[in-house]
Amino acid sequence: MAIFKRSLLTLLSLVILLVLVFFLSRLTGDPSYLFLPVNATPEARAAFAAQNGFDQPLMVQFLRYVGDVFTGEFGTSLRQQRPAIDVALEAFPVTLKLAAVTLAIAIAAAVVAGSLAAYRPRGLVDRTIGVTSLAGASAPDFWVAITLVLVFSVGLEILPTSGMGGPLTWILPVIVLGLRPFGLLVQVVRGSMIAALSAPYTKTARSKGASEGRVIFVHALRNSTLPVITVAGDIAASLINGAVIVETIFGWPGIGGVMINAILQRDFAVIQATILVTAIAILILNIGIDLLYRFLDPRVRFA
Repeated sequence: MAIFKRSLLTLLSLVILLVLVFFLSRLTGDPSYLFLPVNATPEARAAFAAQNGFDQPLMVQFLRYVGDVFTGEFGTSLRQQRPAIDVALEAFPVTLKLAAVTLAIAIAAAVVAGSLAAYRPRGLVDRTIGVTSLAGASAPDFWVAITLVLVFSVGLEILPTSGMGGPLTWILPVIVLGLRPFGLLVQVVRGSMIAALSAPYTKTARSKGASEGRVIFVHALRNSTLPVITVAGDIAASLINGAVIVETIFGWPGIGGVMINAILQRDFAVIQATILVTAIAILILNIGIDLLYRFLDPRVRFA
């Protein structure tokens, strides 16, 4: 029943998104001023509008748009003159790959750092990791990106400023995109590990002669993963959203860069397709995390 309710809420969210994306995209202006010469005549602009269906009343355009979406038709890109959904689906795997690599590295680093911080609470290591993680979780992505480019690309000239290619092109985007997830996950891992290390089963493991490494990374960590999975699911969704800024700054050919270019070019069909594809991916991801959490935690399943 809970999954059924979540599915209904997901469908309602998509409907609301359809409305918002359509009307907000029209606020960017008349695309004829970008696709036609500056001195184009009113007749030429009227012909352009008629050719692309912009001459009809806005509500008629919206109803046609909704009908097309439910039949799998997302319109044609004004700039590329090909289906907008193809443009979005070609770019989305790049964003998904960047988000997946970033999340994997952030989780691995946060598990190690959070476990070390929890081993001696309020110690020097705990305070250092705490300050670092909070700074990473609070720093704006665009500011960190620009700062790293100025230092490592412009100043030291050891990393490329933009583009997607060899391993070096991944370093700055992954760092910028992963700082906030790392900071949040460290706090979650630390809190869960502190509770787990003081639990009776870890005391029993110590009394049986288990090493500290086994107590921390086997007994305690295994029972501290459920909160991490929950937060990681939410973070995965935010990474896809955050990739819009990172891809734009670093010139990655992902869906974020395509979306920004479509907004600047007033390519309505591509704007609608990229946002809808991103939203559907995030909603599916959230439902998947709910199912995984119910599978891993019997208390949630029985409730």
